[in-house]
Amino acid sequence: MAITDPLPSVTDSPPPSGLWTRIAVAVPLIAIALFAVMKGELWFTALVSVGVLLIFAEWAVMHGIPRQWRLIGLVVLAAGCFATELQALFPAILGLLAAAGVLGILARLFKICDAKSMAGGLLYAGLPAIALIWLRDQPQGLGLVVWVLTLVWATDIFAYFAGRTIGGPKIAPKISPKKTWAGLVGGVIGAMVVGWFVARWALFPAALFASLSGGLAVVSQAGDFFESWLKRRVGVKDSGTLLPGHGGIMDRVDGLVPVAVLVAAALILKDLWR
Repeated sequence: MAITDPLPSVTDSPPPSGLWTRIAVAVPLIAIALFAVMKGELWFTALVSVGVLLIFAEWAVMHGIPRQWRLIGLVVLAAGCFATELQALFPAILGLLAAAGVLGILARLFKICDAKSMAGGLLYAGLPAIALIWLRDQPQGLGLVVWVLTLVWATDIFAYFAGRTIGGPKIAPKISPKKTWAGLVGGVIGAMVVGWFVARWALFPAALFASLSGGLAVVSQAGDFFESWLKRRVGVKDSGTLLPGHGGIMDRVDGLVPVAVLVAAALILKDLWR
């Protein structure tokens, strides 16, 4: 089976990269995301569910996972999202882990695809989705999710402009040739500034959340590098072609994936510690 037959497809040719194209695509996406976050409940769960299914679809195409196995993975991920919405956090996590393990083993036994690709795709797509849905359902969930989203967006935006304006030494040119240390510093500063303002709006401790935002900006950039490494490993330029000027969904949420998981994990551990 050709791995480029389903939607979204993987391509080696770069998408339109003009700044105005990127802005024209990003603005409505941000508006839709904020609308769903503000509405909460099934609105937000539905948006996250659509996103996670697209992420896994792109992952599956990149790694050559056959269509029928993709469908099984999509069902697992949808079930995990709605189990989390029903306040079944730990069953959702355990179910996702179990499904990833079982499908990975089956993929190896029947030589369907690489076992690590199957299991890794489910975890990469599913864990941040569960984390975001759970965060939104917390008493201060609106502020927490807005903070997580905006600090990741700020990291990307400030890193982009700082890197292009200042330039300088590259961080890891073999993985991501355009990422510079100046961009990383710009992303950290941008995340701290935006984190401070969001914390003031959400009535969180502003200094604490600004500091946390700076640290999470580094985590967000690490997620960007990880996704770049994944794409180089399978030999593609972008994860998909769904978003003109950006690539695929994975290309837009690569920083959000580790940040959402880390923030949710920290809060869960904090609650368990009490």
